[in-house]
Amino acid sequence: MKTAFLLSIVMMAGLFLMLYAGVGLIQEKKYFTSAPKELQDLIPEHIPERFHGAHVLGWILMILSMILLFGAAVFAGYDGVQNHFTFLQLFIRYLVMFFLLKVFDIVFFDLYLLCNSGFYPHFYPQVNGHTDMHLFGFNAESHIIQILACIPLSLLLAWICTLL
Repeated sequence: MKTAFLLSIVMMAGLFLMLYAGVGLIQEKKYFTSAPKELQDLIPEHIPERFHGAHVLGWILMILSMILLFGAAVFAGYDGVQNHFTFLQLFIRYLVMFFLLKVFDIVFFDLYLLCNSGFYPHFYPQVNGHTDMHLFGFNAESHIIQILACIPLSLLLAWICTLL
């Protein structure tokens, strides 16, 4: 179980890196479709680079974040296979990892970064005064779908690992 928690932390770091790369460095409006509609309306279509090379750095960090997320999932399976985990053990490992990642998303991204910190207004001053607690839960339906999707995804990954 320690491995599942450690890999969850790696995935959380990857997810945060992805958010930072998109929000702070790449800054293209098309990547904000998961943001609340009222914030999307405030963000301009074109945002100049914060500094020379910001977009390139953002894409490098985005790729690194995907490697962290994908790598943690692969390592979870590899380690499980090496330790002769059963299907159920692998399923529980993946389920724990994905559920912890989702809790991190809800608590840290939505509750803290979106509603209680100056993270978004720091990068987009035009949203200042529009990021508070009334936004929390704006994407509850999406979160519920993602939480439910963790179950078949965990089943699939556990099944793939048992085939190896």
